[in-house]
Amino acid sequence: MKRTTLLFAALTLIGSGLMAQTPAPGTQTTTPKREARAEHRANRQQKRIAQGVASGQLTPKETARLERQEGKVDRDISKAEADGKITKKEAAKIQHEQNRESRRIKREKHDAQTRK
Repeated sequence: MKRTTLLFAALTLIGSGLMAQTPAPGTQTTTPKREARAEHRANRQQKRIAQGVASGQLTPKETARLERQEGKVDRDISKAEADGKITKKEAAKIQHEQNRESRRIKREKHDAQTRK
């Protein structure tokens, strides 16, 4: 009897310790994934544009156009983050825009035009 009581007490303490370490549903303990994913991808695409400029694959006109379009995506990310959280719908819209920009960057970097 004493042994089962001791075992029950130990399990209760362990269980309550685990419960104290898990966050409550709906709370964020780290950077939200959607926000981090959108920001990280935007940074990678900026690096791709910069690499294209450095290598001469992008003309000044192409660069200006890509930068302007990336600025729109950045504004949309900021607008979506304004309330502190990007919803699934907003994330899907941002991902669609980033996919389109990625294709444009690739197309411009691999066309026959080069900086002179």
